[in-house]
Amino acid sequence: MGRAYMGIPREKIPWRPEVDMEKCVGCGQCLETCPNGVYLLDTEIGKIVVAVPENCVVLCNKCASFCTQEAISFPDIQETKRLLAMLLREKS
Repeated sequence: MGRAYMGIPREKIPWRPEVDMEKCVGCGQCLETCPNGVYLLDTEIGKIVVAVPENCVVLCNKCASFCTQEAISFPDIQETKRLLAMLLREKS
């Protein structure tokens, strides 16, 4: 079994960043902001990629606010909260 968030297996929670390759300039601000190793600089393409999405802390989107190119997006936070509530109800 992998990681869990509030007792919910992390793989059941679709919270992870997406990087728009058209907008990303590979500046690395997200790398410096996120201490969890979610991102990696792909030196071949000179862009940031999501390397370990399951390391992303559920409901954390701090890195997106540091992206000057607005290249990082996340799922809808309210929908994710509703999903979490449903999964917590199912768990109990």
